[in-house]
Amino acid sequence: MSPPWQIDFYRRPLKNTDNQPLWELLLCTPNMGFSYGETCSQTDANAMWLRHQLKQAIHRAGYRPKVLQVFRPQTQTLAEVACRELDIPVEPKRGLPTLKQWLRQRSAWYPNLKTYTGETYSPFSIERPAPIPLPDNLWGETWRFAGLSNADLLRFQYEAIPVRSIPKELLPLEIGLSSTVLIPGVVIDGGRRAMALAQWLDSVRPAFLKYIAGQPDGLILEAGLCDRFVLTTFEDSDVRGAANAFEQRKATAKGLHFLLIRPDDSGITYSGLWLLQESPDTQVG
Repeated sequence: MSPPWQIDFYRRPLKNTDNQPLWELLLCTPNMGFSYGETCSQTDANAMWLRHQLKQAIHRAGYRPKVLQVFRPQTQTLAEVACRELDIPVEPKRGLPTLKQWLRQRSAWYPNLKTYTGETYSPFSIERPAPIPLPDNLWGETWRFAGLSNADLLRFQYEAIPVRSIPKELLPLEIGLSSTVLIPGVVIDGGRRAMALAQWLDSVRPAFLKYIAGQPDGLILEAGLCDRFVLTTFEDSDVRGAANAFEQRKATAKGLHFLLIRPDDSGITYSGLWLLQESPDTQVG
């Protein structure tokens, strides 16, 4: 089976001889066994140009990728249009370490590390909306910070949980995490709303949870490629202490954490479970 290709197509802090901004296309496999790059002026940066380049890359590689993985919303839009005639699915995915490392390396070669607005250039910069509150009709009855042992996590793989996401590449042993490290997370008792909440969460594709100090403090869900949702806010000093402990334990666990939805606190039935990881590759600028 052919491997996936990671793709980025976006403007760079470069200009051509006509002083027009340049866009750059980068394609690579996860192991960098195949790579392809090309640039065009901003006036030519469209889905038609991208489709032509994808055809060129396929011809050079000698095979068609099984999927195009993209971390930038603007690239996703163009890629989906370009791939309609190529029969290649486009998969939005924040964590693309190979492509982002390539972008990081290339950014060091750019002559101007200031963008057109005068700000420091970031190869992962993404325009994203401000966090919005979770719909009131979805929030659960109670919630708390919690922890899971590696054994608990392995057990959850065999539980009858209707909505579940436990990527193999995020399992503790896969990321080099000791089996004795406690995995932090958040448990929400949703009551009758538990399944609706789990289904909504599944639709927005959770990326990671983040505690943000403020007035009030907040628990933020990063989702999709650049979306942010305010799961809840609080002012209680005890909850604030638990939130700080959650962030510290998350750092100890290499960013690994979980989100668990259940209808009640019986510990017998569960509605949804996500194993998540906050890392430099899942963050956006």
